Amino acid sequence: MVKILYFVIIVSFLDTFIQLPIITPYAMNLGASHFMAGAIVAVYSFTNLIANIFGGHWIDLFGRKKVLLIGMLSGAVILFFYPFAATPEQLFFVRFIHGIAGGVLIPAAFAYIGDQTRKGLRGKTMAWTGACIGIAAIAGPAVGGIMAARAQTDDVFWMVAILFLLSSALIAFFIEESFKAGDRNKVSLSHFVPLLKQPLLMQASLAAFGLMVSNGTLAFALPLKVEQLGLDSSTTGMLLSTFGIVAIIIFVTPANRIFEKVRPIYLVIIGLAIIGFVHLLLHFAAALWFSFLLMTIYGIGFALVFPSMNQIVSEVSSKVDRGKAYGIFYAFFSLGSVAGSMFSGASSELFDLPFASSSTTLLFICLLLFGLGRKYNSTA
Repeated sequence: MVKILYFVIIVSFLDTFIQLPIITPYAMNLGASHFMAGAIVAVYSFTNLIANIFGGHWIDLFGRKKVLLIGMLSGAVILFFYPFAATPEQLFFVRFIHGIAGGVLIPAAFAYIGDQTRKGLRGKTMAWTGACIGIAAIAGPAVGGIMAARAQTDDVFWMVAILFLLSSALIAFFIEESFKAGDRNKVSLSHFVPLLKQPLLMQASLAAFGLMVSNGTLAFALPLKVEQLGLDSSTTGMLLSTFGIVAIIIFVTPANRIFEKVRPIYLVIIGLAIIGFVHLLLHFAAALWFSFLLMTIYGIGFALVFPSMNQIVSEVSSKVDRGKAYGIFYAFFSLGSVAGSMFSGASSELFDLPFASSSTTLLFICLLLFGLGRKYNSTA
């Protein structure tokens, strides 16, 4: 069952990654301004945020399987509407609804995996979930970029919709509920309060915000950077796939032992610092080889951050509140994507400095996490 959940995670993140090299040009081809294109990229994450919070409670109240299945089926239906958007406003609305449907998928999947994994193995297990995301990060941008370069952008949405339908069938027939109805009697909305006061959960959530500021900025600004270099969207896809390849190597080789030997919060801080400096240097990148080098380094940073954050969330939660914990955590993920896309769009429109603004944000978050870690003497 866990292997099927790994496949579900790949498909869920593929939905995001495959659109990274295409959604900004797609919006601008419909007549969107830089700022509107940034809003179209960001609105998915904004409505994701709302769904993360409410969905976290539903995941605990109704069970992991039911919420996961509803989210996957809804996402499949909405994906079919993308090719029919004829104006930036229509595309904005489709993205708005898509974000609501997709907002429960990842928290439900990770809550299930957290239920099934013993405490001593969570670091490596989360590394394997990171490998799933790495696969999506490799395949998604490459396929999306190549198909867009061949004027097959609409086919991207059809393809992902079919994968969502396949995942729905696998969930319906092969996934058993990990949080039984009798155990859900203790579920309460009041559990949000202690979770919001949990220092380690808040540190992990702040790190998630920073990581997704980075990804949101890449989604908006990297295609524009590639255009400045005189290259097409297939190059954007290859650049984005590069960091996934590097991350996957770390996740599935003996290098993943680092997640059991080093405190997660330390790995998070180091990884975010690496990503922050990569963003700063992307602003100055004027050669393709240098851009590939930077995305290789970005992959190292991503590999350190992602499993470590999820390990923290799994450790500080229990079955009765794990859906809410991951709902809060992924709400910060979504908020970071909103901030990254919107701020990079505004920064590009006003100052032509999208990567510089995200770099500043990431390095500030590193300092804040370091200070919080010292204050609470993190042992996660």
